Amino acid sequence: MVIAMAIAGTINASMLIMAAALFHSGGLTGVGDIDRAFEQLRVLEGNTPAILFGVALLASGLSSSSVGTLSGQVVMQGFINRQIPLFLRRVITMMPALIILAVGLNPSRSLVISQVVLSFGIPFALVPLLIFCRNRDVMGTLVNHRLTTMVASVVVLLIVSLNVFLLYQTFFG
Repeated sequence: MVIAMAIAGTINASMLIMAAALFHSGGLTGVGDIDRAFEQLRVLEGNTPAILFGVALLASGLSSSSVGTLSGQVVMQGFINRQIPLFLRRVITMMPALIILAVGLNPSRSLVISQVVLSFGIPFALVPLLIFCRNRDVMGTLVNHRLTTMVASVVVLLIVSLNVFLLYQTFFG
């Protein structure tokens, strides 16, 4: 999983750096959609860089979705002792994106909304983690110190607050 995330992160960082350098130097500061970035890249640099950009996006997305699918499988096997066949897992994880593309929604806006919706789950992971890590019955000798728990509580509160603001801003602001 670490390798897949490192590959996705490297590709994403490379694309952002390339786009920032290319579009900024060309005075194109209003490029905010993936499809528009592809078109502008094709106009400025030609078909090959634009196609490589698309392939890099695809590779990054596949890498990222593989990590998500694998994580879900590990959690499922650990908690409910059930395994879903590989092909079915891939179809289930790819179907929402394919439906969004088939319907014709704006891919960039859909991507942003999907990430905002996914961020809704962050508190449901962080708060139990905070509670478990301060509980000596659960953690034994590895229990967090009081200062660590206090700092972690402030960080969790900050993250949850920012997440609530993000949700509000995206859907109502």
